[in-house]
Amino acid sequence: MSSVKKVVLAYSGGLDTSVIAKWLQETYQCEVVTFTADIGQGEELEPAREKAKAMGIKEIYIDDLREEFVRDFVFPMFRANTLYEGEYLLGTSIARPLIAKRLVEIAQETGADAISHGATGKGNDQVRFELGAYALLPDVRVIAPWREWDLNSREKLLNYAEQHSIQIDRRQGKKSPYSMDANLLHISYEGGELEDPWCEPEESMWLWTASPENAPDKPTYLELTYSQGDIIAINGNPLSPAQVLAELNRIGGENGIGRTDIVENRYVGMKARGCYETPGGTIMLRAHRAIESITLDREVAHMKDELMPRYAEIIYNGYWWSPERQMLQTMIDASQTNVNGLVRLKLYKGNVSVVGRQSKQSLYDESTATFEDDQGTYNQADAEGFIKLNALRMRIAKRKSK
Repeated sequence: MSSVKKVVLAYSGGLDTSVIAKWLQETYQCEVVTFTADIGQGEELEPAREKAKAMGIKEIYIDDLREEFVRDFVFPMFRANTLYEGEYLLGTSIARPLIAKRLVEIAQETGADAISHGATGKGNDQVRFELGAYALLPDVRVIAPWREWDLNSREKLLNYAEQHSIQIDRRQGKKSPYSMDANLLHISYEGGELEDPWCEPEESMWLWTASPENAPDKPTYLELTYSQGDIIAINGNPLSPAQVLAELNRIGGENGIGRTDIVENRYVGMKARGCYETPGGTIMLRAHRAIESITLDREVAHMKDELMPRYAEIIYNGYWWSPERQMLQTMIDASQTNVNGLVRLKLYKGNVSVVGRQSKQSLYDESTATFEDDQGTYNQADAEGFIKLNALRMRIAKRKSK
């Protein structure tokens, strides 16, 4: 191993990254700085500090990034109505560029010459962390233990932890049922019985949402206020970005909203089955499309829809900090100038229904769209020429085919 004096580790305090911290100290004979990001995973983070101290780590960062996460990453993504492969709301993907950003910032602050993470060599996260780091700090060195060591099973990790007196909470046999990742946008589940795509997830797996069958029998109504494409208030109550998402998670979870079970195509080439709970994001996507439906020009809306799959793929694959994502974001943000107003939703047993939308910048003209007397605002006879002109190429082709 070439010389490394100091490395910044993305540290959760769990089994993998606790073992990594000690392994880095032993293998590279280097100083380790730990960085733990609070992005709304809902866990007590101070135990991570104590575990790091117990391993002799002196520089320990625990940063509350919840507002930055939603304001600068989640909200911009939702302005594009982003879905990967038509289903995935990118809850894990969108968190990684923020963690990569803070990792390299801490490396610069502490004079570290490397960063490290706990992503495995099979997953997407290794790509996302490292592409982000290289985009922001081109000459940074990245140490990815899962691509170097032979501790490639939970049993080996537990044995290493025991040999080195590393404190591990909630030791539950040789294998936990699921690999989970949580933040303010979602919680994900992989592994265990989910590795069989025919196997239905057990009800006890879901942690954030009520089952639709057991959700309240009475619908819940919500009114969301939009300003330039972002939600700024719920039922007239102004909230910060992180507060908006937390409240929508709570309300959506109570109503059984946001469960997804998908098989997705990972960037590294394999298919993987994952289950996700994204109650707030599910509500946000439906509501944002509703407010855009009355405030966006038709061709602008259609162009956004054409570009969205590419934008989603860019984020999923780890290119948040790339010039192409930044170019697309500039265009997307420009489209949101007039995306202002109110959306009224009905939540009921896992479903989100749009039941009202209004805006001072609305392009919906009732006098033109009405089935009643339009008072001359639309001449229906004009449609004949419009149709014939648009049919001209097909009529010519049909004549020629004879």
